[in-house]
Amino acid sequence: MSPHDGPVRAFAPGRVNLIGDHTDHMGGPVLPMAIQLGTTVTGVRGGGRVELTSDLLDGEVRLDLPVREPAAVAPAWGRYVAGVAAQLGTTIGLSGRVTSDLPAGAGLSSSAALEVAVALALGGDEVAADPVSLARTCQAAEQAATGVPCGIMDQLASVAGVEGHALLIDCSTLAVTPVPIPDHARIWVVHSGQDRALDGSAYAERRAECERARDELGHLPGADPDAVERLDDPVVRARARHVRSESARVHELAAALRAGDLRTAGALMVASHRSLREDFEVSTPALDATVDRLLATPGVHGARLTGAGFGGCVVALTDPEVQLDGWRVDASAGARLLEP
Repeated sequence: MSPHDGPVRAFAPGRVNLIGDHTDHMGGPVLPMAIQLGTTVTGVRGGGRVELTSDLLDGEVRLDLPVREPAAVAPAWGRYVAGVAAQLGTTIGLSGRVTSDLPAGAGLSSSAALEVAVALALGGDEVAADPVSLARTCQAAEQAATGVPCGIMDQLASVAGVEGHALLIDCSTLAVTPVPIPDHARIWVVHSGQDRALDGSAYAERRAECERARDELGHLPGADPDAVERLDDPVVRARARHVRSESARVHELAAALRAGDLRTAGALMVASHRSLREDFEVSTPALDATVDRLLATPGVHGARLTGAGFGGCVVALTDPEVQLDGWRVDASAGARLLEP
C-alpha cells in the first residue's frame, strides 16, 4: 500500500526485553522480543490534517501538516503522532482511530508501538520497505516528542519481530539475529503496581553518566572490566560496570535459550536485576518486591525488571504449568500493514 488517499490499517506490536536494559544507548547488545499485544491504527488517508482518537487515551489529536513543534502538541499522546509526522515530513493527512491492547505505563513499549503503527499508516509500503530506517524515524520521533534521549531497541524490536523468537540486536550495527524461544519456556509479564514514565525520570541522567564513562574508556560494552574498576567517580564506575556486565549477560542468555537451558537463563535474569538495582539504580521497592515474590514461586526460573525501570513491569521465565497474575506473552511477528 502506497502513501496515497484511501483506507489504511497498520499494526505494530509492543515488546518485552528479556535482558539488556540500558545497553542500547551505549551501542551494546539487547535481547527483546516483539509480543502479540500491540497497537492498530485504522483510518483514511487524505486531506491536510491528521485527526486521531484512541480507545484507551483521552483527547483527540488534531494536527495541521506539516508538523513543526511535536513537543507542543496536546493531548500528550499526540506528541508521538506529531513526532512521527514531523520526521516523515508528512503532507498527506490521516483521519482515524487508534486501538490497543497494550497496557500503558507498563514498560511494554506502548509508545514505540504507537509510533511505528502511525508511521506505517502515514507512509505505507514506502516506509515499510526499510525496517531500520523506519525504526530510526520512530526513535527520532520519540526523542522529539518527549526530550528523552532513548535508544532504538523498542522501535527496532517492534519493526523486526520474528514469530517464536527473541531478537539479539547489536545496537552498534543494528544487526538483528533471531534467537528461538524454547518450546518448554513460558514468558510472563507482571505489573509491579507502579506505573512507569520516562519523561521526568532520571533516564537522561543515567545516560549522561554512561557517556562520561565512555569518554574515558571508549566503547563501554566491550570495555576492560579492570579499567572499569579504575574509574575515579564511584557513580560513573557503577554505571559502566552495569553496561559492561549486562552486555556479557545478553550473549550468555541468548546461548542459554538456544540450548534450552532455562535454569541458566533464569540465573542470568536474576543477575541482571541485581545489577539494575545496585549498579544502575533504576529499580524501585515495588519492582524488587515483585521480583522476590515471583522467584519464590515454584517453576519460575528467573525474573527481572523489564524496560528502563523506574516502575512498570517484571518479566519472568517459567515452566509451562506455571500461572502468574499477569500477561503471558508470546514472541510475535513485527509491524505490518493489514488489509483495511
